[in-house]
Amino acid sequence: MKYTFILVFLSFSVLWDLYAQTSFKFAQVTDTHVGGATGADDLRRTVADLNKQKGIDFVILSGDVTEFGSDDELALAKQILDSLKLPLYVIPGNHDSNWSESGANSFRRVFGGETFFFEHKGYQFIGTTSGPNMRMSPGQIPRENLVWMDSVFKANPDSNKPLISINHYPLDSSLNNWFELVDRLQQRNVQLALCGHGHINKHYSWDDIPGVMARSNLRAKEDVGGYNIITMTGDSVFFQVRKPNLVTEDYWLKLPLQKISFNTTYYRPSYAVNKTTKAKLVWEYEDHGDIGAGISSDGKQLFTANTVGEVYALDLKTGSRNWSFKTGGKVYSTPEVHKGIVVVGSSDHSIYGIDAKTGRQRWRIETGKAVLGTASLYGGNAYIGGSDGAFRCVRVSDGKLLWIFDQVKGYVSTKPTIADGKVIFGSWQNGFYALDLKTGKKVWEWESGASNRMFSAAACYPVVANNRVFIVAPDRFMTALDLKTGKQLWREKKGNLKVRESMGLSSDEKLVYVKTMDGELLGVSVSKDSMSVDWKSKLHLPYELVPTAIYSNKTAVFVPSHSGLLSAIEPNAGDVLWQYKISNGMINPLLVLEDKIVVSTMDGKIVMLSF
Repeated sequence: MKYTFILVFLSFSVLWDLYAQTSFKFAQVTDTHVGGATGADDLRRTVADLNKQKGIDFVILSGDVTEFGSDDELALAKQILDSLKLPLYVIPGNHDSNWSESGANSFRRVFGGETFFFEHKGYQFIGTTSGPNMRMSPGQIPRENLVWMDSVFKANPDSNKPLISINHYPLDSSLNNWFELVDRLQQRNVQLALCGHGHINKHYSWDDIPGVMARSNLRAKEDVGGYNIITMTGDSVFFQVRKPNLVTEDYWLKLPLQKISFNTTYYRPSYAVNKTTKAKLVWEYEDHGDIGAGISSDGKQLFTANTVGEVYALDLKTGSRNWSFKTGGKVYSTPEVHKGIVVVGSSDHSIYGIDAKTGRQRWRIETGKAVLGTASLYGGNAYIGGSDGAFRCVRVSDGKLLWIFDQVKGYVSTKPTIADGKVIFGSWQNGFYALDLKTGKKVWEWESGASNRMFSAAACYPVVANNRVFIVAPDRFMTALDLKTGKQLWREKKGNLKVRESMGLSSDEKLVYVKTMDGELLGVSVSKDSMSVDWKSKLHLPYELVPTAIYSNKTAVFVPSHSGLLSAIEPNAGDVLWQYKISNGMINPLLVLEDKIVVSTMDGKIVMLSF
């Protein structure tokens, strides 16, 4: 009987090896950018061409399906892809998530998910989301994707099966947490990793994992676009460009398929700064999802939210979770608290009032689309923008809608600034507004004249000082507007200073702090008639993108980064007082207390630091 079992086992083993060697083909289409100039037409041509191909088993669409992730663009892309006769596996890219009016919820609804795992002819294929989600930074695989990945591997324990990984980004530092994915892949028989994003065909090695970036489906300067046909032969993989209705070119890359030995020590982010810093860790909390919101407090509890859709309270002293309230969509709105009620927007098309003690719903307002903006609280009212072209004023005590301004261009993802009886904010279609605080009537509107909505002054928290409104946009321009009239006082892009949306006001209200893409912290005069850089710190961060606001008090200026490093700067001489690395994810809006600070990062870490 024992010998029979061994023979049967060997037979299955031989059959498995033969099956794993079976040749097959699939197509990788990527960076279709439906909503861009030729995206829809190029995708239609590719789908029609794929339907005529023989011997292709399935199609992988590896992100940037749309230009801005809007509901209309996603609907159009789905309509085109519905005519595809082959199985389709699709993941989002940064264009689908960073500017998504739905908070990256519509992608999941339209395509049925944002990850995939399947087996085909002896190979496993796993696809993960790349981010960044709703706020500019390097890419980031959501923590909930990593938790999902762990569950997939646990349910499929055979680590010897050959595995192919797909992400929109390369598996390098262009993903903030590339190592978390790579470390998991190295525990399996990963043989190849595929990506898009760069719009070119290119061969890489990512921590010894063979990596291949694929060309965009867009035609660019050519007559037609194109995609890759990938042929798996068991011991090799071949990549060929297919130009729809024209030609399949000779293979441009051939790679071996084999089990990889991971014997090298690979670079990983360093936390050495935490050993010498003057900041001390009081407590640390780790979420099971990403955190895209900031933090507020009522003096006893902290309130924040995650992209699993949970709004929750932590004990201020210990960091332990007291309660959790589940919404129906990802939450990027910072929960704000007033007299025992937490106000927060959700991408499930709702604004909630939640009891701060119990976590139970007190009231709910349904909206036309997602609510990604954060409320500013003033006079017992909450002022908050949504993705349905509307900005609302809501009474916090009972959720009564006091007024609505329904002429917002694009969607709102920022926290408005309240000053001079006005509520001031930008939107993601180059709109910038000042509304009357009591009536919601438009007092003034300013437009930059930018042709691309990616250049909207919509991510910064507007700074008000000296009867002026200061804003910074992704086009690297800083602008000063008259608070009363909205008249443009100056608008400058100063030399090589690449300022972005991370900005804040000095404690003496004489400087607007701005952070450059080169990692410098500058102070711009609030009173001069041009962009006058009157102060410069000694901070030098690497390349920097995160739009999170800068906070300050009399003792320090707190500067966030997109790689989880928080810096405290002395406000006079500009010296670096201390730094603390929380994680390698982007830092969210901070909560500064008297002698402590609470900070969260997008990958689900929250820390309280004393200083």
